[in-house]
Order: sequence, then structure tokens, then C-alpha cells
Amino acid sequence: MQFLKILFWCLLAFIAAVFTISNWNAVQIQLWGGLIADVNLPLLLLVTFLIGFVPTMIYNHAIRWRLRQRLATCERSLADLRTPRPETVVAVPSVAVPGELPAIVTPPTVTPTTIPPSVA
Repeated sequence: MQFLKILFWCLLAFIAAVFTISNWNAVQIQLWGGLIADVNLPLLLLVTFLIGFVPTMIYNHAIRWRLRQRLATCERSLADLRTPRPETVVAVPSVAVPGELPAIVTPPTVTPTTIPPSVA
């Protein structure tokens, strides 16, 4: 695919060079105030092409930049929504009555159980 791109650009450059060589004529342009400018035709065509292309390219890049910024903002908010929120645990403080000792909780004791012998 890269070879085709290079071939296309070389062909386009060759056509532009042939056009420039065959049309190297001076063109008179009437400017304001009665001024006349002699400009070569290929240069005139290049300048008119750039006058049309550059503002369109700037507008296109501005639109793409703005859309990229909006997409990044939406992706960030979507990622924030997808991340699980840690559940908040509310600790309720115990109320101590004056004069009483706090209750000590002991774990329940486990007593071994005996298995009755199987009746044969």
C-alpha cells in the first residue's frame, strides 16, 4: 500500500512539473489603483489553490479538534460512571452509661460432640 502512495505522489509531481514547464507564461493581473502585475501562470494557480485550501483546512482541523475534545470528555465521564463506587460504612458510636463497665464480648466456646456408635 505504501508503494502505491509513493507512486501516486510521484505521478502527481510529474504531471505538475510538465504543466509548469509547458505553461511558463507571464499573465497580467490588474490590481487596485491601476497597478498591473506580471505573474507566472503556475505561481498564480498555486496561490489561488492555497487561498482556497488553507482556510478550509484550518476549519476542518478546528472542527476535528473540538470533536476530539468532546469525545475525550464523554469518555472520561463514562469511565467515571463505570468505576464502582466504594460503599460508605457509617460507624455508629456506642453510648457509654456513666458508672458501667463496657461489656466484654467473648467468643462462644465450642464443645466437642460425640458421635453415637452405629448400630449394626
